[in-house]
Amino acid sequence: MDVVVYIIAGAVVGFTVGFTGVGGGSLMTPLLIFLGVPYHVAIGTDLFYAAITKSSGMVLHARKKNIEWQGVLYLAMGSLPASIATAWSLNYVFQDPEQYQAILTRSLGMMLVLTSLVIVFKRSGSSPSKNDFSDANQQATLGYKKKLILVLSGLFLGVFVTLTSVGAGALCAALLLWLYPHMPALRVLGTDISHAVPLTLVAGLGHFFWLGNVDFVLLAYLLLGSLPAIHIAIRLASHVPGHRLQRLLAFILLIIGVKFALF
Repeated sequence: MDVVVYIIAGAVVGFTVGFTGVGGGSLMTPLLIFLGVPYHVAIGTDLFYAAITKSSGMVLHARKKNIEWQGVLYLAMGSLPASIATAWSLNYVFQDPEQYQAILTRSLGMMLVLTSLVIVFKRSGSSPSKNDFSDANQQATLGYKKKLILVLSGLFLGVFVTLTSVGAGALCAALLLWLYPHMPALRVLGTDISHAVPLTLVAGLGHFFWLGNVDFVLLAYLLLGSLPAIHIAIRLASHVPGHRLQRLLAFILLIIGVKFALF
């Protein structure tokens, strides 16, 4: 019976992600926890789920040249070492997952609240500007301040994505929109996904090797449900606007986030 439930859970999350663009981590981890999966296993397994489901998107955006690779590089310079250090610290400091469960739940609550706010207030789209990211300056070197902001933001994402599996998508996209207000929406999405894939993979590997927090059988069931659902939802999304569903999901994530953060 659990097999059917997990396949359905994967399908629900996959459909929602494909239809609305809302990140899978903010949906999958709370759903698995509510289904009775231990906190640490839900987070570790979801990190691998995110890496696998986002990888095809990264390849597609790379082919279409929708990725700002310099931005990905500087984000990863902060996020990947921070992710490794976070997973190692949990293993070194704590002897049992129950000892760091409170850290995971409070962090998860905070990240869900932040994600819900980002979904509500993020820009729905943008058009390129001739003064920002035009063909003449797309390859220009990032300014020192932007490089520093990207690295420091990567540090934040590396820590909290490893702790919660949430934030690699929506929060990173919000950062890119703030730094580059005229970057085309597809380029924001491509850059965001291209950073999320290595970050969630490294975080997932940390949970697997140091903490033993990954259930690969559960992961297979989730993927079995989600991969077909994502493709179906993407086809439907081209005909039906998903912004109302996004706001409803944001409200649900806000309530769940407050619960995890305070109770």
